[in-house]
Amino acid sequence: MPSSSSASVQAFAPQNHGFGTNTEPIPIEDAAAASPPVTDAFVVGVDTADDVDGRRLRRKISNRESARRSRARKQRHLDDLRALAASLRGGRRELAARVHAARSRVTIVLHANDELRAEAAALSRRLEVAAHRALALNQLYAAAAGLGAGTFEQAAASLIAWS
Repeated sequence: MPSSSSASVQAFAPQNHGFGTNTEPIPIEDAAAASPPVTDAFVVGVDTADDVDGRRLRRKISNRESARRSRARKQRHLDDLRALAASLRGGRRELAARVHAARSRVTIVLHANDELRAEAAALSRRLEVAAHRALALNQLYAAAAGLGAGTFEQAAASLIAWS
């Protein structure tokens, strides 16, 4: 077995000629090519300074990218809220205009209602006077039809009083 000055471990590959298995080891010329170099850091699991710096750099880049995405998300949310606020202000103005128009219509209707109530009261008084006159005329016609002179005079006086 030839010994290698660069590696203390020598590798062998099993040989198979198709007639079963042959377990006789065959030396591989370059042991370093067959396996990675064995170092103290690899064996113990300790990272080298380059590995730590690489991970730190990747983490820094990742954090910056995450912060950029977060700021962009926050800006989109803020823009959405501003658009919603503008839309709500426009809706509020529209509703205020509609309320103002409705109040104006209510004022007009209330005024018209007051006028109609006053007219209804005046017509009611005129109807009451007309009903009394009709009753007096009815009494006058009844008295003239033969009930007597005194009754006719009373009916005429009653009719004059209501005029």
